Amino acid sequence: MKIEHLGIAVKSLETSDNLFARLLGKENYKQEAVEREGVTTSFYQVGDSKIELLEATNPESPIAKFLDKRGEGVHHIAFGVDNILEEIARLKKAGFIFISEEPKSGADNKLVVFLHPKSTNGVLVELCQEREVAGEK
Repeated sequence: MKIEHLGIAVKSLETSDNLFARLLGKENYKQEAVEREGVTTSFYQVGDSKIELLEATNPESPIAKFLDKRGEGVHHIAFGVDNILEEIARLKKAGFIFISEEPKSGADNKLVVFLHPKSTNGVLVELCQEREVAGEK
């Protein structure tokens, strides 16, 4: 397991992209909409990990609700795994609770699943695996 990325909820992707480009000294490498989640993302490579900025595209999206409740800031930490199904089984056996136990297609060519913050000290944890590794294109 490795830290794949940190997700940061933002009100304006344009404003935040400008800020992070100046902060990191480079432009994002990708911007992508995930319609199912009502979000547009922007990714920055930082060493072996990434920063994912998340802007809500509709008021009912999880990111919009997060922003309404908590404001801008760290939304989740994502761990990259080699086999997401094995990790789900291992973590369920260890007593962790999942928001959904079925991996879904996420941004940046990943399969993703989220653990419920109630079982992770209040931190939203994402597991992600490259889609090709999982046999999905």
